[in-house]
Amino acid sequence: MSEGYEALRHGAAWIDLSARGRILVRGRDRARLLHNVTSNEVKKMTPGWGCYAFLLTPQGRIQADLHLFCCPDHFLIDTEPELREKVGQFILKYRVADQVELEDVTEKTAALGLEGPGAAAVLASLNAPIPGEAYQHLVSGETTIANISLTGQPGFRIYSSSGEKPDLESAGAKRADESDVRLVRIENGRPRYGEDIRETSLPQETQQMHAVSFTKGCYIGQEIVERIRAQGHVNKKLVRLAIESASTVPPGTKLAVDGNEAGEITSAVFSPDSGEVAALAYVRTPYAVPDTVLKAAEFSARVV
Repeated sequence: MSEGYEALRHGAAWIDLSARGRILVRGRDRARLLHNVTSNEVKKMTPGWGCYAFLLTPQGRIQADLHLFCCPDHFLIDTEPELREKVGQFILKYRVADQVELEDVTEKTAALGLEGPGAAAVLASLNAPIPGEAYQHLVSGETTIANISLTGQPGFRIYSSSGEKPDLESAGAKRADESDVRLVRIENGRPRYGEDIRETSLPQETQQMHAVSFTKGCYIGQEIVERIRAQGHVNKKLVRLAIESASTVPPGTKLAVDGNEAGEITSAVFSPDSGEVAALAYVRTPYAVPDTVLKAAEFSARVV
């Protein structure tokens, strides 16, 4: 087991997230436009708070996911590296007459993840503010600290100018690389856009319903999301699996129950923590119930 994995699981790890896209949204109509194009509540958001949200097509398909933070004179969007341009283009497509400006600040800013059960203690040792609630963010000088996690462990994200990164290593955090992050993320059942959440996915299929407000009124894709809620189900759901295997199972592996096709694996890793394979998979809704046992190739897979 790597030092980074151990730190994420049992201590505190720092992750370089500077490649993630960061976009500032300014202008008097910024809240209205973001409210209309995202799946979550924006108009009622006050400075110091944020949310997780989807950008949907009119047919309700997820085109991107993002974290959105409300600041006194702008919003900050944080998204996957490969979604930077797509997110900006999607928002501007619907701008029409709104007075809104977007600025991609990815190159001139930095972002670090600080995650693991010891993350808050590292912040405390640096005399940094500790946002206590999900999506809350606090400002300290030129640095903003947000309560969000990439891996599903307790964690924070630290935004700064590219030359002002805090030294988390000297405060006791160990470096975690991309493979450490992916391993813990999948162990915790945390999906990633582009791997587990796809352009064809519907919000209810992903089970990430903290990205959706059902009380905000109209937004792009809302009609489909509401129709699914009224009907009460989707055909498949993204679930976490525990697979009795000592070697990982490739993405795309089909799942079966009694010889009938039951779903497909999107990502899988061997978990040192459990001694078996942890996976994320889309499973047909009748089988997406905890403790249901499926077959993944020759291996037994249990819905967690």
